[in-house]
Amino acid sequence: MTMSVAMTVNGKTVSGNVEARTLLVQFLRETLGMTGTHVGCDTSQCGACVVHVDGVSVKSCTILAVQADGSKVTTIEGLAESPEKLHPMQEAFRENHGLQCGFCTPGMVMSAIDLVKRHNYAVTEEIVRHGLEGNLCRCTGYHNIVKSILAGAQAMKAAGV
Repeated sequence: MTMSVAMTVNGKTVSGNVEARTLLVQFLRETLGMTGTHVGCDTSQCGACVVHVDGVSVKSCTILAVQADGSKVTTIEGLAESPEKLHPMQEAFRENHGLQCGFCTPGMVMSAIDLVKRHNYAVTEEIVRHGLEGNLCRCTGYHNIVKSILAGAQAMKAAGV
């Protein structure tokens, strides 16, 4: 069964026809060509597919595209103001070597932003480590990722984002 969906992705209204079983991550990658959101494990274990749906981080491999119908979706491609001006969390990952191989980075950044906002910018190393429980880094670079998120939280607060 094919269904039509419409949503706002990174500030632009998009629509398409999808099979009812189409995952949001499939819609983003295969229909819209937004490949910044990765499919890592396909079982909602790794967090590589995290996006924001109506401002909340969601593993896009656990939600159907039709469930996001009418929602505002933000992907990693929608964070930066421009290629020259990254989101403060993206910049913190770059400056603190939190990028590793980069496969998990989009999901880590999206999860980190939501985590920082949920804690009103007051995150500690313990909060960050606990908050990253659903995100895996196969490079095992968690130290620099945590360092990046702590720096990103301060930068987000200073920038008011």
